[in-house]
Amino acid sequence: MEPRVLSIQSHVVSGYVGNKSAVFPMQILGFDVDFVNSVQFSNHTGYSSVKGHVITENELEELFIGLKENGIARYTHLLTGYVGSPGFLKQIANILQHLKHENPNIIYVCDPVMGDNGEMYVPQELLPIYKDIILPLATVLVPNLYETEQLTDIKIDTEEKVWEAIEVLHKKGIQVVCVTSLELPVCKGKICIFASSKKKGHESDLRLKMTIPKINETFTGSGDLFAALLLCFLYKSGSNLKDSLEKTVAALQAVLTRTFNFTSGKPSLPQYKELRLIQSKDDIMNPKVVYKATVVEKKK
Repeated sequence: MEPRVLSIQSHVVSGYVGNKSAVFPMQILGFDVDFVNSVQFSNHTGYSSVKGHVITENELEELFIGLKENGIARYTHLLTGYVGSPGFLKQIANILQHLKHENPNIIYVCDPVMGDNGEMYVPQELLPIYKDIILPLATVLVPNLYETEQLTDIKIDTEEKVWEAIEVLHKKGIQVVCVTSLELPVCKGKICIFASSKKKGHESDLRLKMTIPKINETFTGSGDLFAALLLCFLYKSGSNLKDSLEKTVAALQAVLTRTFNFTSGKPSLPQYKELRLIQSKDDIMNPKVVYKATVVEKKK
């Protein structure tokens, strides 16, 4: 099959988060993308006002039934991001089981959007569903530090704890784990990314670490963009994790840098901090790798 993605994430009319952040990059990188909007909001929640609605698990099921009845529910990839209710998350698991029946080699890239900076911003009931149902189904997992701690019950304050948590996730059956946006003492004021892959058994066979400069601003939607880019570059590279991670970071850093430069001298309002995604089309299609991933040897 040619690469065809089903992306189930949030959606905003104005701005770039969820599917608005993920679909365009995948399309210009040559992927056919079908998308279901788990929420339909006017804008992201960083604005003073948000209008819109959330679709239910029954509505999600109805949409998928339409795809099945027309024989078009066949995909090479499933990508999921923000999910706001336990029933909706369970319905995603049901959908994936059908997709696996149609294509046993489907790749499921899961961004377990639950919280950040020590704060959970989805219902607590989602955590056991992620742990018990979703993780064993995922091929690629891209949690941040807080989400990694929640999913593994490991407090992460050193590099050794990162690798310990990643091994716990591998033992769930996940082939690629990429923990993003870490600020640990070992990172020395920069941002660290730790990634690991396994093909056989329960332990990692490749460990990678990247250190990149920190941009002193927070941009909503960057995690959604990261997951979409990693999905694409893993496919294009034949699952070469090092090459894929370097290109993902290169494209993401180009978008964030352009966005940061755009905010200079402008009022501190969320509309001026929306990702400069369209303006970064060339950087997404042909990322210029500046920062390299280093191989981390396992301690014996």
